[in-house]
Amino acid sequence: MAIVITDPALLAQLSQTSGAVEVQDSNGNYLGTFAPPIGKLPPGVHSPFSMEEIERRRKQPDGRPLADILRDLENRG
Repeated sequence: MAIVITDPALLAQLSQTSGAVEVQDSNGNYLGTFAPPIGKLPPGVHSPFSMEEIERRRKQPDGRPLADILRDLENRG
């Protein structure tokens, strides 16, 4: 189910959040959690990379497996 929010003040508050926000009614009862979409940049923030560059880098087979990185970090201590 989708709920359409038409209150401009509430929309402005929700659009400025960078993480999950608890939503409560006027009595303080918990109604749920609002979370902005993952991967979407906050308003006014722009990536220095184009979508094409991001996609190219995502497909590029380089880097190291996480297990190797964690092993190296454990060996430093």
